Amino acid sequence: MTQQAGPEPARKRPPRSTARGARRRAGRGSGTPWLYLAPALVVLGGLLIYPIYQLGLISFLEYTQAQVSGGKPTSFQGFANYAELFRDAEFWSVTLTTVVFAAVCVVSTLAVGCALAVLLTRVRAVPRLALMLAALGAWATPAVTGSTVWLFLFDPDYGPVDRVLAWVGLSGFQDYSWTYGRYSAFALVLFEIVWCSFPFVMVTVYAGIKAIPAEVLEAAALDGASAWRIWRRIMAPMLRPILVVVTIQSIIWDFKVFTQIYVMTGGGGTAGQNMVLNVYAYQEAFASSEYGLGSAIGVVMLLILLAVTLVYLRLLRRQGEEL
Repeated sequence: MTQQAGPEPARKRPPRSTARGARRRAGRGSGTPWLYLAPALVVLGGLLIYPIYQLGLISFLEYTQAQVSGGKPTSFQGFANYAELFRDAEFWSVTLTTVVFAAVCVVSTLAVGCALAVLLTRVRAVPRLALMLAALGAWATPAVTGSTVWLFLFDPDYGPVDRVLAWVGLSGFQDYSWTYGRYSAFALVLFEIVWCSFPFVMVTVYAGIKAIPAEVLEAAALDGASAWRIWRRIMAPMLRPILVVVTIQSIIWDFKVFTQIYVMTGGGGTAGQNMVLNVYAYQEAFASSEYGLGSAIGVVMLLILLAVTLVYLRLLRRQGEEL
């Protein structure tokens, strides 16, 4: 007969003092990263949190030139500035213009950046180096400098672009003023924004393409897949996390564009025909001395960009990225 095993001896629980000490050590360990982050958080708090607080506070006040100069006391208005803003038909028109213009800028920037990233993988070392240096030069150019240079290139009197277009037979562009018409001015600003923004997309996507195994791309080429089909079926799905990052960042940058519009259209174009939200907020706050209303526009823009950021974080979570 087989001898039955007796019941297993009960496991001894660790003393309470030992468990309490382990939890205390774990608590100290979890707080260590925050100690390293504390200096950066203090700096970010001073540079971001306090200005945002002031922006939100002023948006609830009657704050005009009279209050700035001390001629009248500041009074709390509640949501009066927001109500006035939402009743203004120009605000909704400018918002729609900003959304459409930012969307065109983002799509154009991504198209140019991705196309040149693919091109970098197909050219030799010397042309690749020249293209990289030219792109990085455009990326490093300050926005004011780049806008001024593009204004000179398309100047109706001295700019070379109109002369070249007229020389090739497009006589309608002889002494053509690009900044006078609404759509031509937006097109000119679009060219400049894409020119200074595509290098970030190009370099980021190129790095992602180089991480794709070469055997996968070679197998697709041997199977007769075209360059467009390789991009759509192989590269784009594998580069989806990178494309999400560059898309969200491009949306944030292009939605709050200010310098290019202000410099190239003279503060929003003729009769404000090229106004976007950032320029509209500037005009209300500093040209009209309605600082409360301008701050309300800034808060609305902040909420829109915050919503875009939350969408970005949610996309990262869906892809399994640690946040």
